[in-house]
Amino acid sequence: MPHAPADLARLLDAIASARAAGTITEHSATTMRDWLTQPRYRDFAGDLADRIGKGLWKELDDAFWTVIPFGTGGRRGMMYPVGSNAVNDRTIGESAQGLADYVRGTLAPDETPTCAIAHDTRHRSDHFAKLCTEVLLASGFKVFFLRGVRSTPELSFAVRYTKSLCGIMVTASHNPPTDNAVKVYWSGGVQVLPPHDKGIIDRVMKVDEVLRQPFDEGVAEGRVAFVEEEVDAAFVKSVLLQSAPGPRDISILYSPLHGVGATAVVPVLAGAGFGRVRLYGPHEKPDGDFPNVPGHVANPENPAVLTGPIEEARARGDDLVLASDPDCDRLGAASPLTLTAGAAWATFSGNQLCALLCEQAIHARRIRGEARPGDYVVTTIVTSGLVRRIAESHGLTVDDTQLVGFKWICSAVDRHGPERFVFGTEESHGYVAGTHVRDKDAAVAALLMAEQTASLKALGRTPHQLLDELFLRHGCHMERTINVMLPGATGMTRMKEIMAALRATPPRSIGGLEVVRTRDQASLQTWTPGRSPTPYAGVTSDVVLFDLAGPARGELLPDGRFQPLGNALAARPSGTEPKIKFYLFAVAPPGSVSGLPTTKAQLTTQLDAVERDLRALLGV
Repeated sequence: MPHAPADLARLLDAIASARAAGTITEHSATTMRDWLTQPRYRDFAGDLADRIGKGLWKELDDAFWTVIPFGTGGRRGMMYPVGSNAVNDRTIGESAQGLADYVRGTLAPDETPTCAIAHDTRHRSDHFAKLCTEVLLASGFKVFFLRGVRSTPELSFAVRYTKSLCGIMVTASHNPPTDNAVKVYWSGGVQVLPPHDKGIIDRVMKVDEVLRQPFDEGVAEGRVAFVEEEVDAAFVKSVLLQSAPGPRDISILYSPLHGVGATAVVPVLAGAGFGRVRLYGPHEKPDGDFPNVPGHVANPENPAVLTGPIEEARARGDDLVLASDPDCDRLGAASPLTLTAGAAWATFSGNQLCALLCEQAIHARRIRGEARPGDYVVTTIVTSGLVRRIAESHGLTVDDTQLVGFKWICSAVDRHGPERFVFGTEESHGYVAGTHVRDKDAAVAALLMAEQTASLKALGRTPHQLLDELFLRHGCHMERTINVMLPGATGMTRMKEIMAALRATPPRSIGGLEVVRTRDQASLQTWTPGRSPTPYAGVTSDVVLFDLAGPARGELLPDGRFQPLGNALAARPSGTEPKIKFYLFAVAPPGSVSGLPTTKAQLTTQLDAVERDLRALLGV
């Protein structure tokens, strides 16, 4: 609603005063003026005026200080009714409009574009899914809509199944309850990659009007097709193609962490013959507040989210605890250390699950009679080198050069050929086997973990004992991740300063270990202390890696590829939020059973020292 001239002048004066006082940034001031005066923001001007009148400058500065970016998975951030740096009807509408404009630009005028859309349990996810549908309808799309909550991997599957040109998943994955997002997929079910990602972003930045056609009109016209029943059944059937025959005599406690997992993990485990699967009651109800999860952040990377389920599992004699994040594309797990009555339990890190599930995926493929020469595994530059060693010991080849973000793993699958693909994984609890989706999938990961646990139980062993066996065969690998949060309008600036400093003046040593080589994935250059940089092959990304002294460090191969990380430290800023993620790696050569506890303790001490020096270096 347009403001009266006197009211508008008062609001603009208030913005000018806040800027002069340094309360808001220049970008915030300029963008708020636009939202008050430009016709394209007319639906939001009243809400913005109310918040200016209440003096909510800190909130408004955070909401307007920049334009919310597309990162590795799409557009993600805190929900706030107004603002260019927040998730709201305008920024989600722009995202859908930009996608629609870009897709239409790739087609002939008489072609009908198609899109599959689904959403999770978060606040306003259903609203944003329908908003995106209305924008696409106004641009002439047909939409395949999955009613009710569904998993992100099922959306990827739905894009492939419906042969859609693109897909939209409304979810902020494991972010806090305040957040939401859209993940954008291209045909084939993989998240958008170059050049389409940049093309879509360019269109989004040029959006003026967001056009909408009512959702119910689209249904009445047959241009919104409800496909959840058909897609559900086909998705489960496709996941079960990764199953292998074997024991099923285990009791599983599963937590969906208040998310969508009961629509995917539960039917898959039932279809594979696991008759004793129980939902963890406190996490069973879909709820965007994640009320019974520690800190209300439903992230299986955090071992604390499994504390309650582990307590119940121990009391009731279960064999395995599984947990998926709210959109069910990541999986966490825990099991007893041994099968002895009253044995202690422990969770698995993402890297440990990478190793265990890689072993199981290879085993299952062999049991099904599908193993062939040329089979391969794909992982990332910051995932444990144990994955490579396991795969190569079975005769598989490994691509471990991919950037962080599962879309890069999945694009490598299409590039290398899906017929020989066995397993893809990254350390942040993402796993996929098979070619039913082009994204990580907690349902297929749960299937692999359940089958492995059941087979081990029949032999009197547990997954933790198998992990120790893998350490003995391939060397003990221990990893740690550290998230340095840099919130607020100054967070992104600080993040860039830290990354620039790490490149300009790399540490000479850290944790008592000499830095023997620096690798800058942004410039694709590597150098050792005192020598000039040399180029290496790869894809550019804002990642810096420091190889540390030790017997198992990686080596640069003649083709420019690096072997797996040994002792190392890597730094990667987030593409969607102001934080830097640090990856710590410690490796020891294969040893004896009796020496393994000492080796683990030594590597833990080494990681502690690296973390301590890192925090001192950063001042955090």
